[in-house]
Amino acid sequence: MWTKVLKYIILGIGVYAAIATLVMSLYKDDPGSMVWQDREAYNKRFIAKLDSTSPMHIEEVLATLGTPDLTFVKRRGEDIYQIVFYRTQHVKADGITTKDECTGLLFKNKKLLVWGQQAELAYDKVDLQS
Repeated sequence: MWTKVLKYIILGIGVYAAIATLVMSLYKDDPGSMVWQDREAYNKRFIAKLDSTSPMHIEEVLATLGTPDLTFVKRRGEDIYQIVFYRTQHVKADGITTKDECTGLLFKNKKLLVWGQQAELAYDKVDLQS
C-alpha cells in the first residue's frame, strides 16, 4: 500500500515540475500587468543587461518593457532622436513618475544609441549641434 501511495506522490511531484517548467519557459512577462514595484525591478534588470555591442531597435524595447513612463522626440535634419524613460527607482510616493525616478534610453532613427545618465546628456546636446 505504501508503495502505491509513494508512486502517486512521485507522479504528482513530476507532473507539478513539468507544468511549472512549461509555465516558466513559455510565459512572457507583461510589464503592463505588474505592480509598480515588480515593473520597476523588471525595467532595471532589462536595462542593466543592455549591451552596446548588440544594437537594439525601439520596437524590441517597447515589446519587452511596454509603454514608457516618459518620452520626448527631437528632429535634427533627417535624424530623429527619441528618448524614452522607464521607471527604475522609487523616490517619492506621490503617484507621479518623474525623470529622477527613471532611466533614459536614447534612440537615433529607432536604433538604441545610449542609455542611463549619458542618454539625457546626449539628448540635450542635440539642439546644440549644428
